[in-house]
Amino acid sequence: MKRYSALRILKEGLSGHKGWQPAWRDAAPKPAYDVIVIGGGGHGLATAYYLARIHGITNVALLEKGWIGGGNSGRNTTIVRSNYSMEGNTAFYEHSLKLWEGLSQELNYNVMFSQRGHLSLFFTPGQRDALARRYNIMRLNGIDGEFLSRDQVQKMVPHLNYSEDSRFPIMGGFLQPRAGTARHDAVNWGYARAASALGVDIIQNCEVTGFIHEGGKIQGVETSRGEIRAEKIGMAVAGSTSLLAKMAGLGKLPIESHKLQAFVSEPIKPFLDTVVVYSAYNGHFYISQSDKGGMVFGGDLDGYNSYAQRGNLPIYTDVAGCAMNVMPALGRVKILRQWAGIMDMSMDGSPFITKTNIDGLYLNAGWCYGGFKAIPGSGWCFAHTIANDAPHEINSPLTLDRYRQGRQIDESGHGPFPKAH
Repeated sequence: MKRYSALRILKEGLSGHKGWQPAWRDAAPKPAYDVIVIGGGGHGLATAYYLARIHGITNVALLEKGWIGGGNSGRNTTIVRSNYSMEGNTAFYEHSLKLWEGLSQELNYNVMFSQRGHLSLFFTPGQRDALARRYNIMRLNGIDGEFLSRDQVQKMVPHLNYSEDSRFPIMGGFLQPRAGTARHDAVNWGYARAASALGVDIIQNCEVTGFIHEGGKIQGVETSRGEIRAEKIGMAVAGSTSLLAKMAGLGKLPIESHKLQAFVSEPIKPFLDTVVVYSAYNGHFYISQSDKGGMVFGGDLDGYNSYAQRGNLPIYTDVAGCAMNVMPALGRVKILRQWAGIMDMSMDGSPFITKTNIDGLYLNAGWCYGGFKAIPGSGWCFAHTIANDAPHEINSPLTLDRYRQGRQIDESGHGPFPKAH
């Protein structure tokens, strides 16, 4: 793999860009591998990369039923943060954010990570106290965070709705300065390129249709491109987790598949240089501005189970209403496009990176709203779990049996209701 550099871009520009090579090999499947990773999204690609780079396991097949970047990784609002408060989430998401901070250099690929900050607004004393508790826990764990008064928020983001007689008057906010956004496609492409260069076979248009069970353990998978064997198989398939779990014999998992919609407006001049979010009784809303100028925003789930990657009018109305409540200056901006990603929502809103009770099968699932920001940390921890047949300390709380043991990681305090997380 040739390294990207400013000098090489100049050289290729002067020679008609004839020297560029494909970013990764579009490999054909071999009969057998040491490890199979199912799912060519960010989590699967990161897992394959760290298996090769950190653990020296390069005989790896990454299977994607479509094309790289065609799933949830390309269907989100690109927010990266680590402002979590529950034990099990706090250390994990901070570890992931630290990996984000050096990711472009490590992969030699610009993932366009912009640490523009993440601002959580509050409108009532109760919301203020809840956020203060979260940010105090963060600070005690060495994670950055600061309180902003109403005047400080207004100075930072002057075009919010600060009217005293507004429906939801802004009282202040909490800021994580190191948080921000990244380019979703670039993250996938960067990991795919780096993993392929280390010897990983990235196999697209290869749908898993069944699992091969022999001697009480899984020995491989059946796919649309033939049978492929491996002693270890990791699943990172987001909203399709329940379908593959049933094929593998895992039974019913504590997750549901929901769709989460996102929207992008027409490009406008620089308007918002941070991420603004609120989540409370009055709705759920988050917004930032992309490098192309489009306003990228979203809100709540649809509230019913679905495998569809399309939206509906009730969510359009809800999200547009939230946008107008806090940022009325957007009223005449046109929506350019909309999409939906299939979320695997867990019962307590926190993920699983764990071994399963089937020998040779490992699970990465239950990411709810947190999937994109978790990509580097998820891949890093999942690769460690697969390579060592045991979790790392960071992901050791993220097991399937935590419900049976009564140690849920309920970040939002909604209880066992997947659609509420």
